[in-house]
Amino acid sequence: MRNKPNIGVVGCGYWGPNLIRNFNLLKECTLKAICDTDETRLASVSAHYPHVETYTDYEAFLNDADLDAVVIAVPVRFHFDLASRSLLAGKHTFIEKPMASSIDECKKLNELAEQQGLVLMVGHTFLYSPVVRKIKEIVDSGELGKINYISSRRLNLGLYQKDINVVWDLAPHDLSIILFLMNECPREVNCRGKTTSAANIYDVANMSLGFSDGGFAAVHSSWLDPKKVRDMAIVGDRKMLVYDDLDPATKVKIYDMRVEQPGTPHESRISYHYGDMWAPYISPNEPLRIEATHFIDCILTGETPMTCGAHGLELVCILTAASESMRNNGANILIENHIPRDGQLIGK
Repeated sequence: MRNKPNIGVVGCGYWGPNLIRNFNLLKECTLKAICDTDETRLASVSAHYPHVETYTDYEAFLNDADLDAVVIAVPVRFHFDLASRSLLAGKHTFIEKPMASSIDECKKLNELAEQQGLVLMVGHTFLYSPVVRKIKEIVDSGELGKINYISSRRLNLGLYQKDINVVWDLAPHDLSIILFLMNECPREVNCRGKTTSAANIYDVANMSLGFSDGGFAAVHSSWLDPKKVRDMAIVGDRKMLVYDDLDPATKVKIYDMRVEQPGTPHESRISYHYGDMWAPYISPNEPLRIEATHFIDCILTGETPMTCGAHGLELVCILTAASESMRNNGANILIENHIPRDGQLIGK
């Protein structure tokens, strides 16, 4: 492997330009090529990177022997085809979330990466956020106490997707954070959704997750809200934390607040503790830059990515169960029923 891997990015749509920008800025690699079937879109993006080769044909792009790794940022329905071809061509592969359209596709990609001895990484970007890392540090320190529940909201007006519902589009961000904080895969899920604009595509949904130790999480996802919301509440039995990703100054606030249970069987009144609120300083480093750097480090060292293919499979197992629940009017679905027969979720 060369000291500076050559990177190619596929997809110049909504998210691809952000990946192109970050890989281009990294000193640890060289942005060598970009690929998109839309010539107008490709020309618009490539105008900012005149030194980078452009392709409209994916096979020709993969045939570049000097290309070491491929970054895929296209609609989910194309993930498996493009990623499997990339791995078969001997390229380390990065796939945006969700990893693929089905559990079986994720499983096959993991097997292929292992057979080829290549790095396979999934773009769960928020796990590289200094904000989420700080929250994890606070949770693990025990400052909040035992986590009673987590609630998250990811709401906005659009962007509607043609091939996946709102849960598959928005919830992976929240699910990846929740699993990171809980250090455990949920045992069961139920989800209710509603379709308002396109047949068979849910555009608003509420998901509930149950954990084996009694933990609980709720995820509200919507393409149908008037105001953009990106927040999460983590409620412990000692303190509570609120994470507002849209707050430019204080994304994390810790509240010294809790419900205090009666001290003896003879006491019946619940009391409330109110204390101070404080906001920790968090470095403003861009999560996508950290994520891109981690991908390059894994290529150079052979290290398994933090968000490896197994993590991608884990999220798709939960999304699959949630979609089954929606189709069955919110029925409770055991996650283990969606684990591949010869595999298991990462869990603890």
